[in-house]
Amino acid sequence: MSAKATRLKLRIMAPFAILAALALAVLAAGQLHWLDSFYESLFGPPDLGEIAFETIQRRTVANDALACPPGFCGSARIDIAPPSYPATAEALRLRVRRYFAAQGGVLVASDDTRLHDRFVVRTRILRFPDTVDVEIVPSDAEHATLAIYSRSQLGGFDLGTNLRRVRALLEALGPGVASASLEHRRI
Repeated sequence: MSAKATRLKLRIMAPFAILAALALAVLAAGQLHWLDSFYESLFGPPDLGEIAFETIQRRTVANDALACPPGFCGSARIDIAPPSYPATAEALRLRVRRYFAAQGGVLVASDDTRLHDRFVVRTRILRFPDTVDVEIVPSDAEHATLAIYSRSQLGGFDLGTNLRRVRALLEALGPGVASASLEHRRI
């Protein structure tokens, strides 16, 4: 290739390289919050609304995950049976709230009677909005477990994001997760 052809090729490719570098810099700096309003303008509010664990209906597409104590979620297929934690229901609820706050999640609804909280969380890079419901289930005065339902607002397949989020929360709450008894995932 001649020197002239090489210079021409570089002049054509330079703007694309600069744009790619800028895009990477924006991604690396986490400056994609403008996507939040963009998604909302296209798909509506990111909060998918209230659910009742006792009557929950799983989605037909693979973009949700459910952790639930046996028998608490009616006949819904569960992905993980969470352990019981040596903590009061209120202490466990506070730990869950702190976890989601540290992850950038936003508490959008709360029911103190049912010990039920709903969060909107976003994926790390493209900030896709997901809704996560958590209900604390007291076992006795010093022990509690929880039910978690994480679901995506966008897309028909989440590449395992919701199940990873549920597992990460359970792992952050303490031991017992490795022995969670059920792992069934539809593909």
